[in-house]
Amino acid sequence: MAELEKSALETPAAETSTRQMPDSLMLRGFWYRALPSAQVSRNRLHKAMLLETPLVIGRDRQGRPFALHDACPHRGMPLSCGRFDGQNLECSYHGWKFAAHTGQCQEIPSLTSDQTLKVDRIYAGSYACEENDDYVWVFIPEPPPPGAGFRKAVEPPSPAPRVPIFDGKYKIAHLTADLPCSVDHGIIGLMDPAHGPFVHQAWWWRSRHSIHEKQKNFEPIPMGFRMSAHTPSSNSAPYKLLRLYADADSITTTIDFVLPNLRLETIRAGKYWFSSLTTVTPITRSHCRIDVVACWNIFRGVPFGPSLLKFVFAKFVEQDRPTMENQSEGLKHNPHLMLIDDADRPAKWYFQLKAAYLESLRNGGEMRHPMAGPITLKWRS
Repeated sequence: MAELEKSALETPAAETSTRQMPDSLMLRGFWYRALPSAQVSRNRLHKAMLLETPLVIGRDRQGRPFALHDACPHRGMPLSCGRFDGQNLECSYHGWKFAAHTGQCQEIPSLTSDQTLKVDRIYAGSYACEENDDYVWVFIPEPPPPGAGFRKAVEPPSPAPRVPIFDGKYKIAHLTADLPCSVDHGIIGLMDPAHGPFVHQAWWWRSRHSIHEKQKNFEPIPMGFRMSAHTPSSNSAPYKLLRLYADADSITTTIDFVLPNLRLETIRAGKYWFSSLTTVTPITRSHCRIDVVACWNIFRGVPFGPSLLKFVFAKFVEQDRPTMENQSEGLKHNPHLMLIDDADRPAKWYFQLKAAYLESLRNGGEMRHPMAGPITLKWRS
């Protein structure tokens, strides 16, 4: 942990990522996006996988979502194979019934009247569940001790994250894409500032010939870091169009990264705004999923405005996907990797934040932030 004792200014110019990467561990004790709301219909059970944890997700009679561990505690049969009456899930193997929201066993049909097994002490394992911004979120706690079995759901310390909004009239859209890589590579790819001219080339965005030096200010925030409010890139056509449309003196962008996987971006142009919450969700150690939810009042009254914004986001994700697929082929051979200053400094901070969080869990102390204070980074993109 000696690296965590260095200030942000003392980090060597190039370091191997393996020295900073905590073995691609998936962080528990946080909220994760499970499924888009539209995919979770009533009267049906839906399978999901988060952090290599199998889940069964559904809605009760009132439409409220729930999430249970997708394995009957009796013989391990997936509960998603069973029946659901709007209140209880019935295992398809022996008919054991469990309450949808608590996972508490309600009935074991094989018990006779003179047998005294306390059914209500048996739990299938439930998870705190919330729905907002067109997604069902599930809180994945630290695992119980081996052999302890499941009990009532762990109470989350805070509500599920939400996309920031700044007035009551706005549009919302979301998109999702699977990535064949670990959550670590998904996240550092998300925050990488230098790949844009090479991966995201388009006549309506930018070309590799528009590369120029940039300078951004960063500051520590709880559990993460912030790219302080700044004027968007001058080589980006959409920002030029936004300035013209908004008739604003200035446009500012603020970008936050917060553990375990949250990237929040806010763009302000006079009375107009755009905000997004992007997450990279670990499915397994070698598979993650990127989900973007955006809200805005920009172009709200312009025909095809929402469709245009969604097209831009979808184009970005579709450009990233083949890049991650190709990278995953190279990573199969465990190559020597390095992170350089300053373009890779946010990636270093991510690994250091993750290591500091895991260390705080081990020693029971406060998490020590790896950033000593505000810092300015420079790169070309």
